[in-house]
Amino acid sequence: MGCLVWVLVLLALWTEGEGKRSSGQACNSNDLKALTSFKAAILSDTSGRLDKWIGESCCSWQGISCDKTSGRVAELNLPGFITQDDAPLQTSMEGQLSPSITLMASLQVLDLSGLINLTGTIPGSIGFHLPKLRKLFLFGNKLSGPLPESIGKLLELEELYLHENGLFGFLPLSLSSLKALRRLDLHSNRFSGAIPYSITNLTNLVALDLHDNLLTGQIPLRIGNLQALEDLDLSSNSLSGKIPLSVTKLTAISTIYLDANNLEGDIPFPAGFGQMKSLAFLRLNNNHLSGRIPPTFGYLTSLRRLSLANNKLEGSLPSSLGNLSSLSEIYLSGNQFSGQIPRSIGQLSQLLVLSLSLNMIQGPLPRGISSLQNLQILDLSFNHFNLSHIPKWLVGLSSLDRIYLAGCRIQGEIPAYLQPTASSLQELDLSANQITGRIPEWLGSLSQLYLLNLSRNSLVSEIPSTLKNLQNLGVLDLHSNKLTGAIDQVFEIPGSFNGGSLTYIDLSDNIFSSGIEQIGKGVQHGIQYLNLSHNHLKGRLSSYIGQLEPMQSLDLSYNDIGSHLPNTLAKLTNLERLKLQKNQFSGKIPNEFLKLRKLTELDLSDNLLMGEIPSGKPLSDFPSSSYSGNRGLCGKPLTPCKA
Repeated sequence: MGCLVWVLVLLALWTEGEGKRSSGQACNSNDLKALTSFKAAILSDTSGRLDKWIGESCCSWQGISCDKTSGRVAELNLPGFITQDDAPLQTSMEGQLSPSITLMASLQVLDLSGLINLTGTIPGSIGFHLPKLRKLFLFGNKLSGPLPESIGKLLELEELYLHENGLFGFLPLSLSSLKALRRLDLHSNRFSGAIPYSITNLTNLVALDLHDNLLTGQIPLRIGNLQALEDLDLSSNSLSGKIPLSVTKLTAISTIYLDANNLEGDIPFPAGFGQMKSLAFLRLNNNHLSGRIPPTFGYLTSLRRLSLANNKLEGSLPSSLGNLSSLSEIYLSGNQFSGQIPRSIGQLSQLLVLSLSLNMIQGPLPRGISSLQNLQILDLSFNHFNLSHIPKWLVGLSSLDRIYLAGCRIQGEIPAYLQPTASSLQELDLSANQITGRIPEWLGSLSQLYLLNLSRNSLVSEIPSTLKNLQNLGVLDLHSNKLTGAIDQVFEIPGSFNGGSLTYIDLSDNIFSSGIEQIGKGVQHGIQYLNLSHNHLKGRLSSYIGQLEPMQSLDLSYNDIGSHLPNTLAKLTNLERLKLQKNQFSGKIPNEFLKLRKLTELDLSDNLLMGEIPSGKPLSDFPSSSYSGNRGLCGKPLTPCKA
């Protein structure tokens, strides 16, 4: 029993000592110097954590954790995104990152992420003085300067997150020293130069994320050496050259994002069956890739999302695409594909999105598309289909909520058999066709409709009153038709009232003659873009127009509107574009127009305006052509007014 008592006593004393070491005991002198210097370099801390760093017992300070054995600081955790009273809170520290942090030789975790006003550089000696560092989180700051080459000495590093800073410089060759590194995430910085070839030595990498930088040069040819790699994201850079053939060796790869670069040449994968069998997400869009889609693409049986849009790809779509049974989204728009859509496309039972616009694909459309019962988005716009009519089988696709058939040479009237889609349709684009007749009354029953684009057709008659029922309408484009009557119906759409969803209206290039007085009545707060140009509109421009405060672009040009310019136009302080030329506006330009500080485009030419142009910005910044054709106007930038 005596021995047991002594053991318990010694254990109690040891535990008490450990408690003092981790809380009340003064910390190591180097650690204390590092932390006090760090605090001194911070001018303000909105979280209030640094204000509590008092005394010399740094192991008890908020954000600090010490090693129980050595007493040295092991973790510095001061992220900007914290929880306060069970609610998330974004805090900031304004000041510089002190290089003295390298004095904490036992530091294992350094987390200063999300401190949105933290500036300075990563200390150049960080790799020499912090050999135990396992986690380094410095993203979401305003750090600058290059990544120090000594970072390659951090052999214990497991996680490195430096994205969303303001860092400039090159990726160091010493990155190849990070043998234990599993995730390298440097995205959304300002790194420039080439990706070092030595990065391919990091054979334990599971994720390589360098997206949204300024990287140039080629993708390293030996990228296939990264056998453990599951996620590769090099998108939104300026990389050039070809996609290396070695990517076919990435046996564990699940995600490849190489979009928004300057890559060229063929798509080199897969070369055969069994390669890249885990690849689920592939984005190669917005490059300069050429050639055909390899017929072997059908071997990528795990593929779920595929985007090859906006390249220079050509030829027919391979029938092997039908083997991609897991595919839910396919984006092939903006290429030079020709031939017909393969019948096998009807085998893609999981397909939600089919986007083939802006190609040279010919008809007829395969009836197999009618089998895609999960399809939500269908975009066949601007191809060589010569549809002549809207396919009736579209009605059978009950999940379809976005239909884009612009520029498909559709003729005749909008068929009534489309009406059964009313319950789900959110966007309908039938623009740039040869559609005739009236706008159907039943369009007002599309209760979920957000976008309606019937522009560049030959529609006649008035706007149906039933459009007032479209409470979710956000975009209405009817320009370049032969529509007549009043525009009143548009300004009675409930979605435009009280900050509703209606933000974009284009009724230009029609034969509308009345309703101009309705603009602004009913407080249509949400409208940002309004184009009524090239019509036959007459009447006065109401002072109610000043209630359209979110308005950014207003075009009433080429009409017969005759009135004074209402002073309330100056309330549209978000206005960037104002076009009123070729009307019958009279009187003076209101001095209140000087409040339109955001105005970058102004045209008041060819009216009946008179008097002196109000002196000052922004009116004085516009060329004389903005005011020409008004015989009574004078003052800068026109000729001076007579005394």
